[in-house]
Amino acid sequence: MTAQSAHSRRLLIALFFIGVATFAQLYSPQGLLPLIAAEQEVSADRAALMISTATLGLALGVIPWSYIGDAHGRKKAMIWAISLACFFGLLAVLMPALFVSQGFELALVMRFIEGFMLGGVPALAVAYLNEEVSPKIAVAAAGTYISGTSLGGLTGRIVAAPVGEQLGWKIGMLTVTVIAVACVLVFLRLAPTALNFTPRRTRWRAIVPALTGNLRSPTLWTLYLQGFLTMGGFVAMYNFLGFHLSAPPYSIPLWIASFVFLAYLAGTWSSPRAGRLAARYSRKPVLLAGNLIMIAGVALTLVPHLWVIILGTVVLTAGFFAAHAVASGWVGAAATAGRAQSASLYNLGYYGGSSLFGYLGGTALNAAGWSGTVLMVLGLAGIATVLAAVVLPKD
Repeated sequence: MTAQSAHSRRLLIALFFIGVATFAQLYSPQGLLPLIAAEQEVSADRAALMISTATLGLALGVIPWSYIGDAHGRKKAMIWAISLACFFGLLAVLMPALFVSQGFELALVMRFIEGFMLGGVPALAVAYLNEEVSPKIAVAAAGTYISGTSLGGLTGRIVAAPVGEQLGWKIGMLTVTVIAVACVLVFLRLAPTALNFTPRRTRWRAIVPALTGNLRSPTLWTLYLQGFLTMGGFVAMYNFLGFHLSAPPYSIPLWIASFVFLAYLAGTWSSPRAGRLAARYSRKPVLLAGNLIMIAGVALTLVPHLWVIILGTVVLTAGFFAAHAVASGWVGAAATAGRAQSASLYNLGYYGGSSLFGYLGGTALNAAGWSGTVLMVLGLAGIATVLAAVVLPKD
């Protein structure tokens, strides 16, 4: 193994683990939302703010963290970000125990700050990757990083829900924080020193051109909207699937319902494969195929049969992560101004959609039941697919 290949391999493994740490924490409350709603005596959409406030914080954090990474180095900034996130994740668990009357509201504040800190990882991971590996490898390598984020999302959900049902939702979230810390230690051990990074400080008057330069590109606008629309729909499905399965006619215990999150493994499988297909053929058809597969999976969850709902969840997850792996890598390659800023704008849209539609999916659930949430998601994914088909070029 050459020194360059060893460097690339260590980087990929390190980014995989920090992806797990980030997204395990971000989504650990998702499988616990029915428990949180019951204990805190709030509605489903209000309980979902435990997710939406964190994703909103992450959406707002990605751009500032991209400039911190430009000035101080990708690895150093990511270490600061994930360490602070673990600290505020602990505070989010403690708030309801320490302050009974305002505990839920304070937990939401801590979740927002935790999300802002977590924003340092997606803001910098793809830029770190693109700088340290060859362009040919980077397309497929982005899929490996995305597979880590999908496994992290699975870990947060599949661990927190069973533990939370037995010991309370706070202990469920705390357990995930401990796992995240262990993954951070792996990142610290393996992440290599950057070979191709040149620090630069951006003056305030240069920040706006670096961002707006990317916004002049129709291709980049369409990719940013892909993240906004499809991620919003994807999170809405997972936020409220537990409510759907725990209600009649299914009435499944929460710890059993949490196993539906194993569908996330479909995303872990599809992400690197989509990256390799995009590198071998072309990005656009792979992205469109991912969106169409997601739409098919979402529609299947309308069938009132448990195993069909599970199948639909697997299919929509595989399709979503395939499209996301392609789009997230494409925004760096298509950047017309700052590469890190282009990735940050994608993440701003991606997590902004998660925050907005992750909440509105609950409003649709309250108004029209599960079919209301599903129809909202089908509309979002359909718009994203039409935009991609019409606007994106053949690369």
